[in-house]
Amino acid sequence: MGGCPLVTTVVSSMIADLHTHYPMHLIEQSTLDRMRRFRRSPSLDWFRVLILRLANLIANYEHGKPAVTIENLRTGNVGVALSVLYSPFSEMDLDKPYGAPPSPGYINEVINQLSMVERDIATRHAGQATVARTQNDLQIALAQGQVALVHCVEGGFHVGATPAAVRDNVHLLARRGVAYITLAHLFYRGVAANAPALPFMADSLYRLLFPQPNEPLSELGKEMIRAMVDEHVLIDVTHMSDPATGATLALLDELDPARQVPVIASHAACEFGNMEYNLSDRQVEAIARRRGVIGLIAGTHYMAPGTAKPQPRTFDDTMDVMFAHIDRIRQVTGSHDHAALGSDLDGFIKPTLPGLGSPAGFAEVEQRLTRKYGATVAQQICSGNAMRVLGYWGR
Repeated sequence: MGGCPLVTTVVSSMIADLHTHYPMHLIEQSTLDRMRRFRRSPSLDWFRVLILRLANLIANYEHGKPAVTIENLRTGNVGVALSVLYSPFSEMDLDKPYGAPPSPGYINEVINQLSMVERDIATRHAGQATVARTQNDLQIALAQGQVALVHCVEGGFHVGATPAAVRDNVHLLARRGVAYITLAHLFYRGVAANAPALPFMADSLYRLLFPQPNEPLSELGKEMIRAMVDEHVLIDVTHMSDPATGATLALLDELDPARQVPVIASHAACEFGNMEYNLSDRQVEAIARRRGVIGLIAGTHYMAPGTAKPQPRTFDDTMDVMFAHIDRIRQVTGSHDHAALGSDLDGFIKPTLPGLGSPAGFAEVEQRLTRKYGATVAQQICSGNAMRVLGYWGR
C-alpha cells in the first residue's frame, strides 16, 4: 500500500471542513415537495417533516435558516466541505427495537440523498460549487475557486445487512465518490459500539437506556473496515466507544501493519472534561500513529467543558477554546500535523461556539490562527492536514 500524498493543487488560503451537513435542509425540502406533488401525502411524511423541522429549528438553524449553504461556505472561505449523507429515520427506525441490525433498504436512502445533492449543486450553484467524486475533480474545483463538496456517510448502519452486502455497497459508495464512513453514530445498530453523544443526557443515563454490546465491533463492522481499506475509503472513528476504537485500530494493524492507511476523527474534541464522546490522549496518539487528523467540532458542549472558558460568550472565548484543543493535540503528538476543522454544522449541535453558528465564521478563524501560530501552521490546521489525509481517498 502506498502513502497518502498531498493533493497536488496547492491552495495557500482555504478552509477544509471535514464534517458538514449540507444535505440536511435538502431532506426537509424534498419531503415537502413530494407532499405538494401528491397533495394527499401519507401521514408518515407529515410526521417526518414536522419532526425534522422542529429538530432543525431547535438544534440547527440560526434565524430560522440553514447554516450550511453555498453562500455561507464561500463567505467563510471554505473551499472543501465533506458533505454528510445521513438518514435519521433509518437510524431511528421505529419499526425495529433498539440495537436491531440494519435493513437492506437503508443504502437506498443514502444513494437517493447523494443524487439529490448532486442535482441541487448542478442546477442551483453551477460555477460556484461542484461535487468532487475523484481526486482529479477536487483539484479542478480548487483551481477554479469553486466550493468542492465531497460525499461522506455518517453511520455504518446505512451500508448493508450482511457482510456480502456491506462489501458490495462500500464498492458502490466508493464509485460514487464517498471519501469516508463513520461506522458508529448515535445509537448501536449492529455495526460498532458508540460513545454517548446526546448533549441533553448524562453519559451514565445514556448507558442505562442504550446499553452497548459486549463485542464492540460486529462482523458487519469488521467487513466494512476490510472493504473500506480495499476501496481506499477513509475510516472515521468519531462516535465510537473506546473499545470499538481499539478494536478498529487492532484490525487495521492486522490488515496494514505498516500503518499506511490513515484514520480520522472528523468531528471531535479532546477530553478536557469527562465526556466519553471526546478523545482521550491515548486515542489522539493512536490517530497520530496512523498519520490521521482530528477535525475540531463547533459544538460548545463538546469543546468548552474543562477548558479555561467552559461557558464561552464571545468570539475571543471561542478562539481560546480552539487554541486549547489545538495545543493539546500538539502536546500529545509532538506536532501540528494532526489538528483540523470538522464543524458538524447543521448536525444538531446547537449551541455552537460563539461566532461559529455558520461556516461564514471560519474566515475569521483562519485569521486568528495565523495571528496565533503563524501562516504555515494556520494553513496546516485550516486545510493542509485535511488535504493530506484526503490524498488517500479513492486512489
